[in-house]
Amino acid sequence: MRYEIAFIVLLAVATAVALAARRFRFPYTVALVLAGLVLGATHAFAPPHLTKDLLYSVFLPGLLFEAAFHLEFSRFWQNKIAILALAVPGVALAIVATAAMLVPVANALHFVEGFGVIHGMVFAALIAATDPIAVVALFKSLGAPKRLAILVEGESLLNDGTSVVLFTLVLAWAEGVSLGASRAALSFVEVVGLGLAVGAAIGFGASKVIQMVDDPMIEITLTTLAAYGSFLAAEQLHYSGVMATVVAGMLCGNYAATTGMSPSTRIAVESFWQYVAFALNSCVFLLIGFEVQFEAMLASWKAIVVAWFAVTAARAFVIYGVSLLLKRSRESFPWSWSAVLTWGGLRGGLSMVLVLALPTTFPFRDLLVNMTFGVVILSILVQGLTIGPLLRRLGLVGEREYRMVHDARRGTVRAAKAALEALDRIQREAVLPAEVAAPLRARYEARITEAEKGIADLHLNEAALREEELHATERYLLLAEKDALLRAHHQGLLGGEAFERLHADVDARLFRLESGEEPHGRAGDV
Repeated sequence: MRYEIAFIVLLAVATAVALAARRFRFPYTVALVLAGLVLGATHAFAPPHLTKDLLYSVFLPGLLFEAAFHLEFSRFWQNKIAILALAVPGVALAIVATAAMLVPVANALHFVEGFGVIHGMVFAALIAATDPIAVVALFKSLGAPKRLAILVEGESLLNDGTSVVLFTLVLAWAEGVSLGASRAALSFVEVVGLGLAVGAAIGFGASKVIQMVDDPMIEITLTTLAAYGSFLAAEQLHYSGVMATVVAGMLCGNYAATTGMSPSTRIAVESFWQYVAFALNSCVFLLIGFEVQFEAMLASWKAIVVAWFAVTAARAFVIYGVSLLLKRSRESFPWSWSAVLTWGGLRGGLSMVLVLALPTTFPFRDLLVNMTFGVVILSILVQGLTIGPLLRRLGLVGEREYRMVHDARRGTVRAAKAALEALDRIQREAVLPAEVAAPLRARYEARITEAEKGIADLHLNEAALREEELHATERYLLLAEKDALLRAHHQGLLGGEAFERLHADVDARLFRLESGEEPHGRAGDV
């Protein structure tokens, strides 16, 4: 089938699946994989294969850039130690732990003769990257804690690059290329570090050009060039394209968008990238379903189940280990979050592409392909379908219906108040006649009154919403404290030592609040 026809069919299927998933409140990405499995098993049509070239040239740069563009740098930086610990040493440790658990069991159960540490390390390296798209989408729909979503998304953005580089090094070792520990470490730092530098240069350059123009189409084009240009430039130089795109996306989303884009342009850019992410995600998850060979997977079901348990256990070991190390730091997070981070470590298309990229002469390649495909499908179906109930059982989300109504009414109040402020500004600047402004003002005031009454009714009916409102207000007040301290310090009204002590105290209370440890009513204590 021609690529353009296959793409149209994929989008049509994705649209139908999206409508059905919304109607039956089913996780969209899981529904896509199931649709791909059904269509692939029935041989309804033959889409393009999910190859490394297709993933690297089309899907990965767009998906990484969109996620990085919408990631708040301030929140990322507040959690930098936890994210980096999970995404760099955590990935390396997970690879070793997965291989250590998998190889003895594989030999004890006699999957194949001669399955050794090298083969276990190759599998562990290619399966290490997490793909939290389904989990993050569920977090947003259920209203999970934002810091938890930042940890999941931030870790995934960085561990993609880490896992690709480590997989390359492990595969070179498996093929007999002796690098040595120090040379391997230096190579890792070089590939990742220079990838970051390439992304920073292209992202900063694009941001500076965006500041000089005010045209949504040009600025959308510049972000597209930054997304795909940073990836391709880094890959051409044999550096990490993943890291380059992540940095370029964060610069465009946190620097260019705030300093160089007008409100209308930013809306246009964000809408464009949200659609790009929707289209690319839809195609990727459908193609994952199409790639699965049922007969081959069923023949290797023991190996797949053992591999899935090893991967999940290794992730739990890393997550709870990092949680324990950070317990007394500002970036600590509760044990309930550790459970979600462990279970939310879904695997996706990157692992499938890496295993398909193995040389055809690589020992046990067919077994590794079946194990990888099986683990990806199990993680998406089993973990993807149960992460929502896990969040509810741990008390990390409220009822979806109440939350959606509550958020919609709060959004109505915010929008109407913004409109009234704009109306006041127009009256001051353009001398708008009172008889024209009066009916408009009355209309917006009535909308605010109605929405606020609805919010009050929800609060009377749902105690969890009152708790959430208190939490959000406390966080806002703590941020106001930080802003006041910073302004006082810059104006010379607060000495350096006192500023550092008070600023650190506010930061500590902010982290305790977001981790669920800050007692209500004490957000303003010093």
